Amino acid sequence: MLYRRNPQLNKNGELIHLLSTEGLPKSILLHILDTAANFASVGDREVKKVPLLRGKSVFNLFFENSTRTRTTFEIAATRLSADVINLDIARSSATKGESLLDTIANLSAMAADLFVVRHSESGAPYLIAQHVAPHVHVINAGDGRHAHPTQGLLDMYTIRHYKKDFSKLSVAIVGDVLHSRVARSDIHALTTLGCPDVRVVGPKTLVPGDLSHMGVRVCHQLEEGIKDCDVVIMLRLQNERMNGALLPSAQEFFKSYGLTQDKLKHAKPDAIVMHPGPINRGVEIDSAVVDGKQSVILPQVTFGIAVRMAVMSIVSGNDA
Repeated sequence: MLYRRNPQLNKNGELIHLLSTEGLPKSILLHILDTAANFASVGDREVKKVPLLRGKSVFNLFFENSTRTRTTFEIAATRLSADVINLDIARSSATKGESLLDTIANLSAMAADLFVVRHSESGAPYLIAQHVAPHVHVINAGDGRHAHPTQGLLDMYTIRHYKKDFSKLSVAIVGDVLHSRVARSDIHALTTLGCPDVRVVGPKTLVPGDLSHMGVRVCHQLEEGIKDCDVVIMLRLQNERMNGALLPSAQEFFKSYGLTQDKLKHAKPDAIVMHPGPINRGVEIDSAVVDGKQSVILPQVTFGIAVRMAVMSIVSGNDA
């Protein structure tokens, strides 16, 4: 896979594709968050639409299933007045032997303006972005273990909404970091936005050993990892991406790394608890925490629509 130097930006430094939070300047991350804040109230209106992408066609290409992410992208595009086309790739030409780029070329011929791509192979959205026409934009909705930038951005929006200032925060990312594209997107965004204390917490089998270069601290004990934290981000245990016995059992994982109300007391009293979903109750997190007063898991979903609206409008050059 060939990677151009920051293919997300045009020669003027403007965002034309969203492929990763890595390498994006702080100014662009803040522009996305500020634009999302302007869109947050659209869902409260009687008519939940703005005309910014009227006449544009948004193709949701989900080579990997995710009802929640696809639905929020669909709602976001619809609220921007775009025409939305959802393709069931699992039953389409991709299973008949057509190459990824041939699929994209054929869809581009149908006057696509924006591709939202989720793929099990890391780098697939980059490959697509390198082969689309200049007026076509690509948003990565999750690729392999690599990145999930809109989830990372909605996490940043959620943190800023509740905690205001990144420059004094301690954030712990807990669980299956090894397989998590969300963790990578969060780490890149947090460090770029100036968060001084980012920790990753999990068993040695599920935490990569080379994270120090990303500016994070690795902890293998949950209580130590979340001590005095302002934000605790719990990750989903991704059994579908695990090869071999990386864990004795889900029950053992919960015993050591599952977040309970008792363990949450090690964090600050006003700490918020986040989770990208879908939640495995009783595996990563106890139901009492999910439904408790420190949980902001449902607001994350709501904020995700505004963030995806912001990204679509910005890459399309229609955020004014």
